[in-house]
Amino acid sequence: MTIAMPTAAVEGIQLTVTAFRPDAVIGTIGLPTLLQLVPSPKTEEDKRALKYASGSVRRHAEVRALVQRMLKSTQKGRNVSAYASYIAGGVSGGHGAAWSTPPITLWLDGRPGSVGDELVAGSGICRITVLPGSPVVAIDGETQVAAWHELYDAPERFGVTFEQLSRVRVPFELYFGLSVQDARQIFYDRNVEGVPVAKNLAMSMDQRDIGTQLAHRIAESVKVEHDGRIVPLTKLVQTRKRQLTKADPEVVTLSALRVLVITALHGRAGLALSSSTVHDADLPDGIGAEQAERELVPLLAHLIAGLFPHFAARDAVSAPAVLAGIGIAAHQATSWAATGTRLSQDELARLLEPVRFEREARFWDGIAASANASGVLNFGGGAKDSGGRVADAILGPDTDHGRRIRGW
Repeated sequence: MTIAMPTAAVEGIQLTVTAFRPDAVIGTIGLPTLLQLVPSPKTEEDKRALKYASGSVRRHAEVRALVQRMLKSTQKGRNVSAYASYIAGGVSGGHGAAWSTPPITLWLDGRPGSVGDELVAGSGICRITVLPGSPVVAIDGETQVAAWHELYDAPERFGVTFEQLSRVRVPFELYFGLSVQDARQIFYDRNVEGVPVAKNLAMSMDQRDIGTQLAHRIAESVKVEHDGRIVPLTKLVQTRKRQLTKADPEVVTLSALRVLVITALHGRAGLALSSSTVHDADLPDGIGAEQAERELVPLLAHLIAGLFPHFAARDAVSAPAVLAGIGIAAHQATSWAATGTRLSQDELARLLEPVRFEREARFWDGIAASANASGVLNFGGGAKDSGGRVADAILGPDTDHGRRIRGW
């Protein structure tokens, strides 16, 4: 007599998903489940830890190595803790609603153990089961996975709790049944085919950055006459692009205004910070965000209002290098300027009033721009390259460059 064995049941991690192509699904996953499904990349690169790891973890590390780059000793790896801090701020409510992490792209080496029927007819929503030990690798978003692991390993270090983390759901897309070559191609496509955002443009979108905050405040406070109407300058600020074209109705970019703010805040040292995020801890010694706003907004708003005819004419004043030089000069009118000759607001205005902002080589070639054989100027050098020379010319009216930009 024999006893019938129970019908085989597929065991593993169940995921509720929606298919968007035959070999790929999307869904959300609880954080503890994600971390169980995808081991820590840092651990898998630790040879000593891997030596004593389970066979499934070692197998996962081998598969990961086929489609992912190293974290250790790379900028990607160095960014993990900072990313974990950012995520912790979002989880704990510190960022309000203004935070986000992109969906993680996962690759299952093989196929799901089972695919269930639709949970709701016609919806495409179903459950799939990932078998224990099946390697699942993050082929895009691995830094985020590493950051989640770091958070979960020591939540108190980042100011969050296990309870908060256990409520997190992470969006993902999962590819399965693909070859290693296909997975590598997806890695390439996600990391290379997309056009990266220029760093200084990205900074201009960062609403936690003090430079961006103050640039918005200034644009909102300046009222100008344009096309026969009084409008706030904010309507004439290009916020989506790094450079203006002739067809753009705007007269200046937000990233260029941010350069003006950062150099006015820090002086020449602001040139090195023009493409870096500036938070409260990065303000000049003894200066808080409120004081910086209280002094800089009216000072720079007054300057921009006076210079607006040049902005409207698309003169050189809108170039980041020129605005950087103006900002360095304006720094001498702040209460925290530690070096150089202090200026009053009127003295600063008198230095700027005779400057010839027309885009002509005789004024700006070799100072803020370079001219080609036809005399056409290119301001592409940027704030870091040319901002200091512009500042020297503005602050030194009796120098060769100072006389040139004034047409003397």
